[in-house]
Formats: sequence, structure tokens, C-alpha cells
Amino acid sequence: VQLQASGGGSVQAGGSLRLSCAASGLEHYSIGWFRQGPGKGREGFSCIRSSGGSTYNTDSVKGRFTISRDNTKNTVYLQMNSLKPEDTAVYYCAAKRSLIAWGSLLAIMKSGGGGMDYWGKGTQVTVSS
Repeated sequence: VQLQASGGGSVQAGGSLRLSCAASGLEHYSIGWFRQGPGKGREGFSCIRSSGGSTYNTDSVKGRFTISRDNTKNTVYLQMNSLKPEDTAVYYCAAKRSLIAWGSLLAIMKSGGGGMDYWGKGTQVTVSS
């Protein structure tokens, strides 16, 4: 599975961006979004089950970021609104085979992503104040 993340860019605080993560066969995978800011460790902050029936967002993005997917287009989206300078990071999407239990996926997210099966190249998001 070759994941391709796109949609990053530079915006001012309060602005919006939509990231996409695409790959053939994506409907068979749960997808997580991770980010790594300057001098920081990797943070798993949002994920969605293969069916789209369950989603998770950390408190740091809850109410501002929305994860969704369109399996007919083999794409997962991350709508990011009300962006803050602290959201500046390289953003990655990663895939985990759909057989994983939801609780186990959340544990992987909270640990920074070790255990995800496939990773895409990152896309830079820069938010200026």
C-alpha cells in the first residue's frame, strides 16, 4: 500500500486546510493521522476505522479537525479549521489492516504510531500568527 498525503501548505492562524490521504485498496485499512512538530515527538491525533463508522480525535484537535473517508475514492480526508501556530508540523497518514480491534488502534495512536503497517510521506503544514 503506497499512501500519498497531500494538501499541506502555509496559512495564517484561524485559517483552514484539507489534507488528503490516498491509496489503492484503502477501504481495507483503518487510517491514522500523525504529526511531528519542530523539536517534538510524533503525535497521533486522529484516526478512522476502515468502514468510517468510528473516529477518534485527541483533545488538542477536537472541535477543529474532522476526519472522514470516501472509500469509493480510496481517500481519507482531514479537514483542519481554526488552525493555530502550534499545529505547525509535518503531517503523515498511516494505515493499519482493518482486522485490528478499535481499542488496539487507539493504543497505537496514543503511543505515536509504532505498529502501523504503512506510512505515507509527510506533508508540511505551517501556521503563522
